[in-house]
Amino acid sequence: MSELVQIRKIKVDVEEVYHERGPALETPILKGAVTVVVKNPYAGRYEEDLLPFMDALKPLGLQLANKLIAALGGDANAVCSYGKGAIVGEDGELEHGATWHVAGGYAMREALGQALAIVPSSKKIGHLGARLEIPLTHKDASYVRSHFDAMEVGGGDSPRRDEILFALVMATGGRPHARLGGLAADQISKFDGLR
Repeated sequence: MSELVQIRKIKVDVEEVYHERGPALETPILKGAVTVVVKNPYAGRYEEDLLPFMDALKPLGLQLANKLIAALGGDANAVCSYGKGAIVGEDGELEHGATWHVAGGYAMREALGQALAIVPSSKKIGHLGARLEIPLTHKDASYVRSHFDAMEVGGGDSPRRDEILFALVMATGGRPHARLGGLAADQISKFDGLR
């Protein structure tokens, strides 16, 4: 790992979703998040060139993507939706969180094999204990309405002022009992990331 990437902690959370007031699913949908808290190498100052940090984060992104797939049962083919996000501590700027777009997004695509849709994202500047809602969409077609979802991430002791919390989220299914029409996952045909 590069000297630019100094990890304080990694956390993995997995939910087993059986129902949302409807009939219980025989097999629960798994929703998981992996977060990492790293020192922000640019905290407190303006840096014109952020590309070295973005490049240095790529191996970490792949490590976290594989860790999350393992926590969701180890079968990359079972994962059907994803998202990413970042909470930048108060001494950083939003662009520092944007370094995760390539490092986190492409890591999930590589770890999952086929993943054609854009990886949805959210980011913000946050205080200690801040939380972030990360959107989830189907990994192969952004218009699969049943997979529009979100997962909240955060940590009680992070991010500190000079840190960034980066997160990846994945799920093995859409919303339980989705019934509002639109393109269904089994109707994906164009494989263009949209439909």
